[in-house]
Amino acid sequence: MQRTTAEGRGPVRYGPPTPQPGLPVLSELISVLGAAAGRSSPQPAGGGASLREAACRYWGRRGLATSPENVAAGPGAPALLLALLGAYGGDVMLPRPCPAWWTPQVRLLGRRAYHVPTPAECGGVPDPYALLETVRRVRAEGGAPRVLLLSVADDPTATVPPPELVREACEAAEAAGLFVVSDESWRDTVHRPHDDIVLSPAEMLPDQAAVLVDLSGALLPAGWPAAVVRFPATGQGALLRAHTLDVLTATGAMVAGPVAGAAAHALDEPDAVAARSYAAARLHGLVAAAAHREIRAAGALARPPQAGRHLYADLTPLRAGLARHGVGDALELEDWLGGRLGAPTPGGQRFADELGALRVRLSTGPLLGATPEERLAALTARDPLELPHVRSSLDLLGSVLAGLA
Repeated sequence: MQRTTAEGRGPVRYGPPTPQPGLPVLSELISVLGAAAGRSSPQPAGGGASLREAACRYWGRRGLATSPENVAAGPGAPALLLALLGAYGGDVMLPRPCPAWWTPQVRLLGRRAYHVPTPAECGGVPDPYALLETVRRVRAEGGAPRVLLLSVADDPTATVPPPELVREACEAAEAAGLFVVSDESWRDTVHRPHDDIVLSPAEMLPDQAAVLVDLSGALLPAGWPAAVVRFPATGQGALLRAHTLDVLTATGAMVAGPVAGAAAHALDEPDAVAARSYAAARLHGLVAAAAHREIRAAGALARPPQAGRHLYADLTPLRAGLARHGVGDALELEDWLGGRLGAPTPGGQRFADELGALRVRLSTGPLLGATPEERLAALTARDPLELPHVRSSLDLLGSVLAGLA
């Protein structure tokens, strides 16, 4: 799996793919999309009324009362976040590590991105004390941080920050005068929703936080791009929404009409959509936990996965074994391990982590099987870990890592 220098050293178009469920598209969503395929009128900038109203009902079920005039939609989270950051202005504070697409968004706008370490127990939110110190230092050096971008169900670490840590991070952001953007695209992929509580910063800072949800996280296929953002119900929030709509209009970033219909249907979470979302989260949680056991058995490190379709492994304890294969940094690790496993294993450098740290994100989707039939069998199995094709994928991961011990 060797790459050219141009491919491997950082161009955005060669970045790691978002972990996908690998499951067939729900037939109910196909029907809704097909029924809307004949509509030729485009969606307005920020989404039509039915889509925004469905988003309000979605957030209402999660304890965030929302009005349609405080919502905007776009063709995926990257387009929507780019518009929001472009409208707000200022430099951006980010946790380290963070999703691979966040930092390029900031830099594309000509802004500076400052990464703050996350605490030992989780990713997604910066350490509150480190955040305050970093903001102080950046401003003393002439920087202008105005936004904190965080995640309460994290890619790449697959962790859910505990509510008390989210609260402390929000308090630090408020003290530093930062507007918070909370990416909650993975909140509906939490493996044990009754055990791991997701606290939105919008509950803590209702006048100073926006909430972004990419529907491909749990509700729609990745090939049907749609995302929604919730703005504060304040004058500042209304102005920010208006400026965000200006950017969406200028860039032509509109949700496709048929996709908007499917997105509105999915946001209402009818029984079939809710059941698929729950079953997929359960499946990926079981497989992620099994992969975590393989990683730990080989002597490597990883936080226990709590959400999403991935986990973040630290192979630094296996550095000597990797050195025998000529692997000395995260970039070399992603090529070597990806070649052994036959699946993308992006290194930590893709997520703003240190190049010298031997960290990779492992996706659970490839462990479910090589064909749609195998992946569907994993979804419907009482115990997917007993399926031969799932077991063999986990055994391959274990044997590759064990060979480094």
